[in-house]
Amino acid sequence: MALSRIWSAFIIVAIVVASFKCFFMGQSEIFNWMIIGKAGDAGNPLKVDGVIETCWTAVNICLKLIGIMALFMGFMSIAERAGGIRLLSKIIGPFFSKLFPDIPKGHPATGHMVMNFSANLLGLDNAATPFGLKAMESLQELNPNKDTASNAQIMFLCLHASGLTLIPVSIIAMRASLNSANPTDIFIPCMIATFVATIAAMLIVSFKQKINVFQPVILIWVLGISSVIALMVLYLTSLSTGALQSFSGILSNGILLLIFFLIILGGVYKNINVFDAFIDGAKGGFETAIRIIPYLVGMLIAISLLRTSGTFDIVINGLKYVSNYLGADSRFIDGIPTALIKPLSGGGARGMMIDTMTTHGPDSFAGRLSSILQGSSDTTFYVIAVYFGAVNVKNTRYTVGAMLLADLVGIITAILLCYLFFG
Repeated sequence: MALSRIWSAFIIVAIVVASFKCFFMGQSEIFNWMIIGKAGDAGNPLKVDGVIETCWTAVNICLKLIGIMALFMGFMSIAERAGGIRLLSKIIGPFFSKLFPDIPKGHPATGHMVMNFSANLLGLDNAATPFGLKAMESLQELNPNKDTASNAQIMFLCLHASGLTLIPVSIIAMRASLNSANPTDIFIPCMIATFVATIAAMLIVSFKQKINVFQPVILIWVLGISSVIALMVLYLTSLSTGALQSFSGILSNGILLLIFFLIILGGVYKNINVFDAFIDGAKGGFETAIRIIPYLVGMLIAISLLRTSGTFDIVINGLKYVSNYLGADSRFIDGIPTALIKPLSGGGARGMMIDTMTTHGPDSFAGRLSSILQGSSDTTFYVIAVYFGAVNVKNTRYTVGAMLLADLVGIITAILLCYLFFG
């Protein structure tokens, strides 16, 4: 119900704002651009796709997702039959049994979630989504109320949407392409901000679900992961920009190839029909990708209306007015559009980050802040629409509130870190 109200509010507010601009401010073309506008049209003052193009975009996303889903779910099917997922579940089981008390010991859902978190950590977005959808399907098998989000599903999605990524390679590459003097200087703030957002997500959901996060097992795992990340940060900060990007490519893609290698090796060792297992899993990937189209179309058109109506501009100008009225430093507001759009659209936030760096400079305060904000969270509403849509969950309970609160923690942390590191 919460998602339904938010979605309705997006559309109502967007149309009211656009109507005011059309009838009272003389912007007679705004309705046309909202419906049939194309971002690449030179005559489009909004530079944002309208509703029709956005529908095409949503379907294109799902069509592109079909191949990726088929690939990774095919390999996941081999891993399941070979016992790899059960082995992964046993290894991580002691920690996950505390955060996900409703999941039986050794259940495949644990292994699927680990694969998703690992892919996110390495920045493998293409792999993270199929693994995550498979995890949601596994968790749905344990869900007694199929149309209502379970505690385990909420915890998983909130941790997933916090966007914990080890190396923000794409952000560093964009900064380098815009001639930043030091493209990697946002690396440590990004790493800290996304880690804080992840911990915040865990604490928020744990509090709601009455999970004691001070249990020795949870503390040991969190401190252990923190130590590994800290050591990795110390090593990576010693590398040049080129060496960092090279190391990231080797680490991310090398580990992905290693996973493929181990899965096939395990399947051969267990003497299963590897190719048939792959085909069976790939079929499921195809069906899942098609099933999420209506959910994605619905969410993206609401976001498109918000952007094309100019609602975001009103919010930004309002924040600047309040900041100036209070006599506060308003430099951070020029970077805020990335944070406002990120929960709604990953592509939109990326475009906003580039626009901010182009306008103010990649090494400006706003440019650096937009980069940190881009790397500190995931696309909340996209994640909710796709993941819950894949398993036909309609009642998301407190998922939206928890995820947005974790996003807010990430945003505040990013702003504070930007002032701390860059004045």
